[in-house]
Amino acid sequence: MRIEGLGVIDEATLELDPGLTVVTGETGAGKTMVVTGLHLLSGGRAEASRVRTGASRAVVEGRFDAPAGSSAAKVAADAGAEPDADGELIALRTVSPDGRSRAHLGGRSVPVGVLSDLAEQLIAVHGQNDQLRLLRPAEQRGVLDRFAGEELLGALSEYRRVRDDWHRVSTELADRTARARELAREADLLRHGLAEIQAVDPQPGEDDELVATARRLADADQLREAATGASFAISGSPDGDPDAPGALGLIADARHRLSSAEDPRLRELAPRLAEAEALLTDVGPELTSYLESLDADPSVLEKVLARQAELKALTRKYAADVDGVLAWAKDAEQRLAGLDTSEEALSALAARRDELAGELAERAQAVTELRVIAADRFAKAVTVELGGLAMGQASIDVVISTRWAEPGESHALRVAGGDGGDALVHAGPDGIDEVELRLVAHDGAVPLPVHKAASGGELSRVMLAIEVVLAHSDPVPTLVFDEVDAGVGGRAAVEIGRRLARLAASHQVIVVTHLPQVAAFADRHLVVDKSAKGGVSRSDVRMVADKDRVVELARMLAGMDSTETGRAHAEELLAVAEKDKQSSTGKSRKRR
Repeated sequence: MRIEGLGVIDEATLELDPGLTVVTGETGAGKTMVVTGLHLLSGGRAEASRVRTGASRAVVEGRFDAPAGSSAAKVAADAGAEPDADGELIALRTVSPDGRSRAHLGGRSVPVGVLSDLAEQLIAVHGQNDQLRLLRPAEQRGVLDRFAGEELLGALSEYRRVRDDWHRVSTELADRTARARELAREADLLRHGLAEIQAVDPQPGEDDELVATARRLADADQLREAATGASFAISGSPDGDPDAPGALGLIADARHRLSSAEDPRLRELAPRLAEAEALLTDVGPELTSYLESLDADPSVLEKVLARQAELKALTRKYAADVDGVLAWAKDAEQRLAGLDTSEEALSALAARRDELAGELAERAQAVTELRVIAADRFAKAVTVELGGLAMGQASIDVVISTRWAEPGESHALRVAGGDGGDALVHAGPDGIDEVELRLVAHDGAVPLPVHKAASGGELSRVMLAIEVVLAHSDPVPTLVFDEVDAGVGGRAAVEIGRRLARLAASHQVIVVTHLPQVAAFADRHLVVDKSAKGGVSRSDVRMVADKDRVVELARMLAGMDSTETGRAHAEELLAVAEKDKQSSTGKSRKRR
């Protein structure tokens, strides 16, 4: 990962080990900028305050391993990103001093959300804020569900599907019942309008046709005169007056004259006159038919005008034209179907609600049963981790209780009670269960919520134990821990380092820490150094090994880097950690 212009870091490149990488440094040196950089690469919120003073922008660039066929590779492919020659994905995030940011993946500009989707498959960041969130009941339920895995998540998905249907039907039933009078009045108005339209029975486009018909009837005399005159001009006088032969007679005479001419050029014109004669011959009967269709009966016009009046009465009320009236009627029929407040309709809705409630209760019970099974396994796994973190007498209980419905709750779910009767519970989106993590501090102690039973250092260890247990069931390959060891020291600190090193056998683990006991277990040790020149502070990141690493651990041991005792203590710490890691390696340590 490369960082440029981020916080106190001017420019730095971090080579991360596939196992355990620790980041250390003096307080205020900028260790958390490493985690901030990972947050930005993960699509996190960009803040202008993170841009280094005087820098034109902050840049974070990371190289991710996303094997072909993996979920991460699919996210990249969907965004049009392409891996490099090594098959790895390069992600880039820039933040300008005004807070605007841009994201790139695989050489393409992408929305920030694409980096977020990618990070969900590759990185999980755990910090002190995550520990505080774990104290909330809803988060504790989410932790248990994550630990339980796909079977419970699938059951929860089915529960939510049924719950959505049950909630929708219950809401509709309550709405119809409460608004029965109002809906009944609206239904009456719709039925009245439909009856009025059905009585008139308008047809699509009928109003336009009536306008044309009315105009034709009103102008019948003028139209008859025009058609008769045109017919006379084409066919001649009906009584055969030779002085009024009409166009057909004149054309026939012209054809005869041309056909009998001696000049071939004149004879060639005769067929063209034949075409004109054929055309006029077709028009004549059409004019005759038109004249016969003209109806001058005043009663027909009155009927047309009366029909127009009926249609206008509808268009004044419901729409601008007949087609609009028909559309209103269709919509009214659909609305009327949803306004049925009859006893039969309400009974049918109530029956459907009860049917869904029964199915929902079964789904909720299935979720609860899976949680109970997972709770026992989770409690045992966390308790084992606590034993390895110098809390051997402590244990964790996971208490699952039912969330009862509040008085007057409209959508309470009725389930079978333990005494054989029924009980009303609150059916939330995550089920009907409340989940609480309780700590038994020592044998004989009363189980109490973890934030009440644990001291500050113990709380950090409890939360770290939970994170380690979750990490083993977490599909993401890279885990980041940001000073989750606060308030811990001594033997417990050594155990935390040992746990993180063992976790690095199956995950890439990045730890920002102030504890030398944890740093001693690193496969790669990075140090953030802060310096000031000309009144400007800047930090760099360097990798330490051998003697330099001894000096850094001695510094972390209460600033003992300048003493032989401090260095000897650091060397001893490294030797203990190395021995433990070699023991783990002998058990076929696997790296991602």
